[in-house]
Amino acid sequence: MKLASLRAGGRDGTLMVVSNDLTRMAPATAVAHSLQHAIETWDSAAPALAALAADLEAGELDSQPYDPDALASPLPRAFQWADGSAYLSHMRLVRKARGAEMPPGAETDPLMYQGGSDSFLAPTADIPIKDTGWGLDFEGEIAVITDDVPMGVSVEEAASHIKLVMLCNDISLRHVMKPELVKGFGFFQSKPASAFSPVCVTPETLGAAWDGAKITLPLKTTYNGATFGNVPAGKDLNFDFADLIAHAAKTRELGAGTIIGSGTVSNTNHEEVGSSCLAEQRMIEIIETGAATTRFMEPGDTIRFEMLDETGASVFGAIDQTVIAG
Repeated sequence: MKLASLRAGGRDGTLMVVSNDLTRMAPATAVAHSLQHAIETWDSAAPALAALAADLEAGELDSQPYDPDALASPLPRAFQWADGSAYLSHMRLVRKARGAEMPPGAETDPLMYQGGSDSFLAPTADIPIKDTGWGLDFEGEIAVITDDVPMGVSVEEAASHIKLVMLCNDISLRHVMKPELVKGFGFFQSKPASAFSPVCVTPETLGAAWDGAKITLPLKTTYNGATFGNVPAGKDLNFDFADLIAHAAKTRELGAGTIIGSGTVSNTNHEEVGSSCLAEQRMIEIIETGAATTRFMEPGDTIRFEMLDETGASVFGAIDQTVIAG
């Protein structure tokens, strides 16, 4: 089952079911007016939404053409957005770039920050940048949406709380980040609004590409029209989503509609698969030549994230954005 949110319909959008081939979509307001409403009533909403989705596939539902430009991020806003750093190969490179050591226990205890979630960018919305000196960077990630998660949930139980999966562009301002982190209080100004894929999907829709707590397909990054990375998301993953959810819920409950991010998808063999952010590429250049030659993003630059299944079909639709001055 694939779900989306029309931009029309208020701050939380209007819930839609989307065909598996991303050609048609139809309102699901008979079940829930928004995705947040659906996730809060998931036990009853999920079967009803699945029935709508089946009717859509069978051509028995009034529908309209799939239009990513009409869609918000699946959750246009969320009560909680917590982003991990599950790929240590990424963490090692970007921390080295800013002269920071790996934190103690990094290989056994996930790193996580709480991001701004009061408003997300739509998947095809422009990315505004007021100052190119801030070092605008994209970060391609996987994210999940949970139902209510009890405090202290075990890793073994955590996977059952993953209800939906999607892609994320976790936008970063690299030159704002380092002085902010020196203060010892975490990310804030360096993390503007993120964007998520037009469509989110239930784990069972992913079939063999979902192993219960992670997705194994490659994440394709296209920067200014050229392939920048095609990085397998299930490889070199140090913490899966069960690990991340259990970490986030150690001392608090997670409310239904919580989004948990994987952090930038990264493999150790960067030279073969590329990268999912500019910071990695710049650090590789510094290591190899002593200087970074890849610049950060400027107005006019474009970034696209997409994940294709084994048949070459798009799973989540594409995050496809252009940087503008603003």
